[in-house]
Amino acid sequence: MPMRVGTSGWQYADWRDVLYPPGLPQRRWLERYGEAFATVENNNAFYRLPRRETFAEWRERTPPDFVMAVKASRFLTHIKRLKDPEEPVRRLLDVAEGLGDRLGPVLLQLPPTLRADPGRLDACLACFGGRVRVAVEPRHDSWWTDEVRDILAAHRAALCWPDRLGRPLTPLWRTADWVYLRFHEGAARPWPSYGEAALRSWVSRLGAPGPGDGAPPGGHDAYVYFNNDPGGAAVRDAARFAALARAAGWDVTRTPLPRDLAVAHRA
Repeated sequence: MPMRVGTSGWQYADWRDVLYPPGLPQRRWLERYGEAFATVENNNAFYRLPRRETFAEWRERTPPDFVMAVKASRFLTHIKRLKDPEEPVRRLLDVAEGLGDRLGPVLLQLPPTLRADPGRLDACLACFGGRVRVAVEPRHDSWWTDEVRDILAAHRAALCWPDRLGRPLTPLWRTADWVYLRFHEGAARPWPSYGEAALRSWVSRLGAPGPGDGAPPGGHDAYVYFNNDPGGAAVRDAARFAALARAAGWDVTRTPLPRDLAVAHRA
């Protein structure tokens, strides 16, 4: 079962001396990131959708096996709130497909104030037309219904599994033959790091699908991203999580060795 492990973004100044050597110019950080990791979740697109040429440039700057997940523009999720999704989805795909074979899943992170609207979700997912994998991260409790689960499954969209402080924030539905996991904030020190027990618990959840959970008989693949970026925690935790997953039998994409990363917290 393949597992892609990376971080949510790569341009963080306090990752110097953790992932980026002193003196390495910021314009070369993506190349260095691609040497260390084989996947990244691009959050920049949420705030301002880049041009297709920018996505194409990222493709040229990353290795052939690299995969970039893309967080959908807030115009679609937070301003339109999934209403009239045709044009925003089309525009997103038209530019993101500049990545070519480097394009991974699109993440729809919904605003915490958006109550469940199964019709809007169904219409939005239909607009993707199978051109890309889609993960959905609802953040209001009203979404946890059988109807919503069935809509996700019908479109083979994954329910994003977000974690905060070592605990899942959603039901652990499996609505596709792949899973998408995001680590937002750990409870260990230095903040916002994750402790080993929390990381091990997630390896267990990912590696042991239970009866009736929707996972296919042949297993599933996984995308795992650490969003706890301050102080380089995401880099170190991704490396530690990958080591635990490999020990559990997962085929994990490249990550730095934990011993090769600085352990000091940098504010």
